[in-house]
Amino acid sequence: MNVGSALAGWARHDPDRSAILFEGRRLSYGALDDLASRVAGALQERGVGPGDRVALHLPNTPEFVACYLGTLRAGAVAVSINPSLTAAEVGFLLDDSEASVCFTTESGQEAVDHQNLAALLHVVVCEGEGQSTLDGWLQDARPGGATAMNPGDPAAILYTSGTTGKPKGAMLTHGNIESNAWATVHHCGYLPEDRLLLFLPLFHVFGQNFVVNSGLRAGSAVVLHRRYVQDDVLESLKQDQVTKFFGVPTIYINLLAAGLDPEDLGKVGYEFSAAATLPDEIGARWEARFGRPIFEGYGLTETSPFACYNHDFARRPETVGTAIENFELRIVDESGFEVEHGRWGEIVIRGPGVMRGYWRRPEDTARAIRDGWFFSGDVGTMDDDGYVSLVDRVKDMINVSGFKVWPAEVEEAFYSHPAVLEAAVYGVADPVRGERVLAAVTVRPGQGVDGKTLINHLSRRLARYKLPEAVDIVDQLPKGATGKILKRELRERSAASPAVEK
Repeated sequence: MNVGSALAGWARHDPDRSAILFEGRRLSYGALDDLASRVAGALQERGVGPGDRVALHLPNTPEFVACYLGTLRAGAVAVSINPSLTAAEVGFLLDDSEASVCFTTESGQEAVDHQNLAALLHVVVCEGEGQSTLDGWLQDARPGGATAMNPGDPAAILYTSGTTGKPKGAMLTHGNIESNAWATVHHCGYLPEDRLLLFLPLFHVFGQNFVVNSGLRAGSAVVLHRRYVQDDVLESLKQDQVTKFFGVPTIYINLLAAGLDPEDLGKVGYEFSAAATLPDEIGARWEARFGRPIFEGYGLTETSPFACYNHDFARRPETVGTAIENFELRIVDESGFEVEHGRWGEIVIRGPGVMRGYWRRPEDTARAIRDGWFFSGDVGTMDDDGYVSLVDRVKDMINVSGFKVWPAEVEEAFYSHPAVLEAAVYGVADPVRGERVLAAVTVRPGQGVDGKTLINHLSRRLARYKLPEAVDIVDQLPKGATGKILKRELRERSAASPAVEK
């Protein structure tokens, strides 16, 4: 077994089939297979082998995919690093993983402090100029064969966001990724004729596993973008004949706000949302306008990520569906005991996608994985048929004088107001009540609304203790690389400037 050989079958039987379309370039399965083999050979010639860590400090380019596959073929472990991180953040991840090779770009070299990292032996520039370049590495490299790996051998380390401390590296094995990729192909119906749009970052598990690794197994083509630029994406939908669209809720919110018609989506016949809860109001608007639902999934970096899907044959609105094949989900209380159906508790997950553990963090691993069950930190409910509904993140729950306030519920109420484009609800410390509820909102162009009007709107839908004390109308909300709203930044801003206008 070796995840890096995922495309070898297609490369052998249909080498001219399109694998990646990117900025006017077309990389066939045969060409991508050859490139990955030569990356593996170049690594092996320099002594990189099973268990060694190789960092991918790269943007969304075909070279990321080739270096990822080549690293795994060599038996090494691919360490994905967000190229927008600061030098200090990159240095921490390189030091923590003890990567011996780092693939980067000309501009990215500035963030890679080669001198102060004892384990780092090679810095290779994949785009632009540098002392050592990928083209130079591959010029005389002989194709390397795929190293035979066991299902439990680590294949990739993906670092969590670190919202509760230093980032932790989730170790995903060859078995984790392989089983999860095939489950994605099965449940989401990937076909050889599909063209999968990918603007989500390749360093993130959503883009890396759910789209690329799964798509390559199905023989699909990946239509790759460096990032989400709405006009470029809309043009690409038609030009590149995209059939499947993957995004996070904020993307769908903004597409709805753009006033698109069904023909603007070209041949797209399937939309999928994950990484954050899709507001019910947004899902309903999309289905009313385009005549089909946005399918939802649920999972985490630590579950490779796919664990729950809504749905192969019996989609149920306002849920994220049921556990995918070979997975189990339960809802448990604070003591770890399963609760009755309909009651909320923490979602725990067991299945072949659950990570091996956190890289060199045995205590964190022991807290997260107990008797084979991964404790997600997400709160949800399950009905009698096994359909799971997400409530919120445990850490995002707001405690107001002993009453629990789930931000997702309050955000859902915001979206029922026609002027609201995006909403983020969060808690800040309060010396009397424990915490108080605040909100930041962006509004649709041309819509005039103030915080007091929005709070009055919410008061007809929510109990008084759930109402935000103040609503900040902002031009934009802080977001991470996937488009997920960063509530920690909102909390930090409020701590620095406690006065928020209504």
